[in-house]
Amino acid sequence: MYSLKIGLFAIGLDTYWPQFIGLKERLEGYLKVVEDNLSTIHPDIVNAGLVDTIDKAFLAGSKFKTEDVDIIFLYVTTYALSSTVLPVVQRAKVPVIILNLSPEAAIDYASFNALADRTKMTGEWLAHCSPCPVPEIANVFKRVGIKFHQITGMLHDDPDCWKEITEWVEAAKVANTMFYNRLGCMGHYYSGMLDIYTDLTKQYAHFGGHIELLEVEELAALRKQVKQDELKERLNLFHHIFDVQSDCSVDDLEKAAITSIALDRLVKKYKLGSMAYYYKGTGNFENEEAISSIILGNSLLTARGIPVAGEYEIKNAQAMKIMDSFGAGGSFTEYYAMDLKDDVVLMGHDGPGHLAIAEGKTKVRPLSVYHGKVGKGVSVEMSVKNGPVTLLSLVEQKDKLMFLVAEGESVPGPILEIGNTNSRYKFSIGAKRFVNDWNSHGPAHHCAIGVGHISSKIQKLGQLLNMEVVTVC
Repeated sequence: MYSLKIGLFAIGLDTYWPQFIGLKERLEGYLKVVEDNLSTIHPDIVNAGLVDTIDKAFLAGSKFKTEDVDIIFLYVTTYALSSTVLPVVQRAKVPVIILNLSPEAAIDYASFNALADRTKMTGEWLAHCSPCPVPEIANVFKRVGIKFHQITGMLHDDPDCWKEITEWVEAAKVANTMFYNRLGCMGHYYSGMLDIYTDLTKQYAHFGGHIELLEVEELAALRKQVKQDELKERLNLFHHIFDVQSDCSVDDLEKAAITSIALDRLVKKYKLGSMAYYYKGTGNFENEEAISSIILGNSLLTARGIPVAGEYEIKNAQAMKIMDSFGAGGSFTEYYAMDLKDDVVLMGHDGPGHLAIAEGKTKVRPLSVYHGKVGKGVSVEMSVKNGPVTLLSLVEQKDKLMFLVAEGESVPGPILEIGNTNSRYKFSIGAKRFVNDWNSHGPAHHCAIGVGHISSKIQKLGQLLNMEVVTVC
């Protein structure tokens, strides 16, 4: 319903068409190549065609606004007047990517200079003239306050160029996802954990979306509605998805299954795309049981694209949703320890993990105590897949939010087998410098971890959202 829409248009100058026969059709052919390539990245494209007059510019701007496009790709085919560009993007008021794509790596100078007709020579030159108006467009955009980004390369046989275009589309998709995301906040903050407190209105200001404040009592009430056949089915799912250890009690697994089903119903009722939770539950048996049996259900939600952050870490729920929307996962994590002998940082967290990015099957272990929290029960133990990873923290500064990013590697080796998520991470700048540099930007002690190196995509998302992005390594 709210999927990304891409606006696309090319620019030219109508004065040229009667002067240089076939030039317009040739440039429209270039535009078709761009549209076809963009369609393989994302199919929902609103193509306003070749804009070469003021009238067409106003019509294109109105079309983009009416169609509610999220991002515009402006394909520069040849020289065009900036006055035919400005009305398009002014009306739409969305981010603009200027595509300065040459049809060939170079003009065939010998063939060009062998043309006997100088009019044909000029027409041929104009078909390769895409760089010409870009400074003019950039100047006007700067002076009227329109943010823009440039991609310079070739129309054909330029994988680096099209990789960059793909990343802009992916970043725009994530921005769109965040704008329409519904984040559930259940319970309250972990008392005294000051770094995780956030201004909810500031979250709206940066991302849009909707934040639904939820009561634990509603989850507890939904647990009472679970039927026996549903319970049995969910237990079977647990044994299929997880590596359930033999010392897990049937009672604890059944409680977790009941809560998992109730969570699914809560998510469906409020159309949640992510969630943050924490609750003491002290003095209320039903609430305490609901919260102490929540880890497996929240892990299943996280694995299917509804990331759940513990300790009511709303900022990290947002970071996890971003990572998951990029297809990288997004598991809840914090520093656990440093192994200076192997130059790695151990990171993990109690509570839910992202099963889809686990190295092997996620174990379920019984815990007689949840450290720092009320209750006991079953928990998950997993490591993130070995290979490239990206860390993302949504940092709340005095007056704004920013992204803090680092790329590293998840490496094999011994972990702490304590029924928590836990991995070993190696960074190009070394463990000591990573810790110092990361901490220097004042993040909360939680962050989201995902697979792959995607800092360039997060950089683009930050530019689309007008947010600062700091990359540590």
